[in-house]
Amino acid sequence: MQGLISIAKAIDSFNERLGSWIAWLALIMVLVQFVVVLMRYVFGMGSIAMQESIIYMHGLLFMLGAGYTLLHDGHVRVDIFYREATPKHKARVDIFGVVAFLIPVCILIWVYSWPYVQNSWRVFEGSKETSGIQAVFLLKTVVLVFCVLVALQGLSLLIHSLAVLREKEAPHPAEEHEGI
Repeated sequence: MQGLISIAKAIDSFNERLGSWIAWLALIMVLVQFVVVLMRYVFGMGSIAMQESIIYMHGLLFMLGAGYTLLHDGHVRVDIFYREATPKHKARVDIFGVVAFLIPVCILIWVYSWPYVQNSWRVFEGSKETSGIQAVFLLKTVVLVFCVLVALQGLSLLIHSLAVLREKEAPHPAEEHEGI
């Protein structure tokens, strides 16, 4: 069990670092949007590539940050019963949720996205605009990366929940942002 807990902690650490790094995209996205608006309304100029970069950053922010959000229990949850439950009951609910919903949904998204991403790579799909970002194939690949990151974080949650049930690990205290 200790080896599994080490794997879970490595997954947690990876998603923590990635989430902290990817969060900077929010600031960059706001700054680029400000520049786009400034260019358009003050200088009468436009940039399709800059406008598309905002879409890319938005997609990256949410898709690559999903594992981080799961790590910090930030996903939407109907917690009428979960919020007041004992740590062992929460662990059972988390195990059920990961096995019955999270992992199957990640697999389903992967299976249905694979041909979509593969076709995009086959033609090196780019923007429909001539001066746009010619890397749509890379953006579509992020869907597959999302599946891996969330599935790995789900595996970590599963391991931590099993450890709580076996009393090999103390339950995690409530996150500071709970209720947001």
